[in-house]
Amino acid sequence: MAQVQVKQNESLDQALKRFKKQIQQSGILKEAREHEHYEKPSDKRRKAEAASRRKRHSDMRKAQARLR
Repeated sequence: MAQVQVKQNESLDQALKRFKKQIQQSGILKEAREHEHYEKPSDKRRKAEAASRRKRHSDMRKAQARLR
């Protein structure tokens, strides 16, 4: 659980910024987004394969650009 104590003479904006940073680093926000809706295993696999294809295609283009 992320928790931030507001220091003396600290503005609320600064405390909120520290809180958001702590949430980001702990991975709470990422996990909450993953649980927003159910994703079927087949859809997860399809997404992962598409990401893999995009990465492979990008790597190939970069390699070809180096050869030129």
